[in-house]
Amino acid sequence: MVWAVPRAELLTVGEAFEDLVFSGLRRLPRPGEEIKTSTFMKTVGGGALITAVAASRLGLRVRVLSGLGPDAAARLRHEGVGVANVKRPGEPHAITAALSTGTNRSFVTFNGVNDVLEARLARALPRERAAHVHFAFFPRDCRRWTAVVEACRARIISTSWDFGWNEGLLADRGFPDLVRALDYTFLNEQEMRLYARRREAARALAVWRRHPRTVVLKLGPRGSRLLSPDLDVSARAPRVKAVDTTGAGDAFNGGFLYALLRGFPPRACLAAGNFAGAMSTRMAGGVDALPRARELPAALRRRRAARARGSR
Repeated sequence: MVWAVPRAELLTVGEAFEDLVFSGLRRLPRPGEEIKTSTFMKTVGGGALITAVAASRLGLRVRVLSGLGPDAAARLRHEGVGVANVKRPGEPHAITAALSTGTNRSFVTFNGVNDVLEARLARALPRERAAHVHFAFFPRDCRRWTAVVEACRARIISTSWDFGWNEGLLADRGFPDLVRALDYTFLNEQEMRLYARRREAARALAVWRRHPRTVVLKLGPRGSRLLSPDLDVSARAPRVKAVDTTGAGDAFNGGFLYALLRGFPPRACLAAGNFAGAMSTRMAGGVDALPRARELPAALRRRRAARARGSR
């Protein structure tokens, strides 16, 4: 096979959005109520984009496979992220309005090209080259994507997925096989219970402890936890004054994957994810406050420097 693109360390795959972020709200509006704010911004969003920019700013070679509007494509290139755009001329890009209080948020989305995106992603992915592929969207056919993940493994490509909160996955009989095929599954605390089909956190944890691969749990201000068949480690989150939590989980993913692909041990990967996620909340939107490598805590900078010396 002849590869059409240079190899990336990380390829992120998923939906892209133009984000209209209304932040600084004292609370979310009730039905029929209007709430005003003096804090608004327009930016790019979507798990694949935020994770890509987070990892790129920390130093990875990153590429995004998505359906991108012109602003999103330009922003990614400005951030040093490669672009594989499957949106066709004349098709509308997706738009999301986000209402954020700093600790909670709600969304409304016009889906645009994302309605037809999944099949295009599956067709385009075999042409891409990467050490690791991170998926960030709701798969409507889990069996198809299980085959895609297994094909990645055959090419010596590791994989991860952040499914977000999607109750429809519970009705897909192929979903458990897809999760078992992945090398890493990212979940927040609510998703941990949802996909384990358990209401109590302790019982959900018991389910994920039996998982054959690695599960990364994002616990917000309480940090994060990694579970694998022979490992259970945690890391605390740094304290920051949050302005907007939009995209914090995706920023965590970018920080974690940066450290993973740089060969950091599990607890340091969690620490890098916690740091990127926390720092992303300092400004409205999911991208502008993402940290750069020089901002990493001293312990992570030392690991980074040691890895750089060892690779010479």
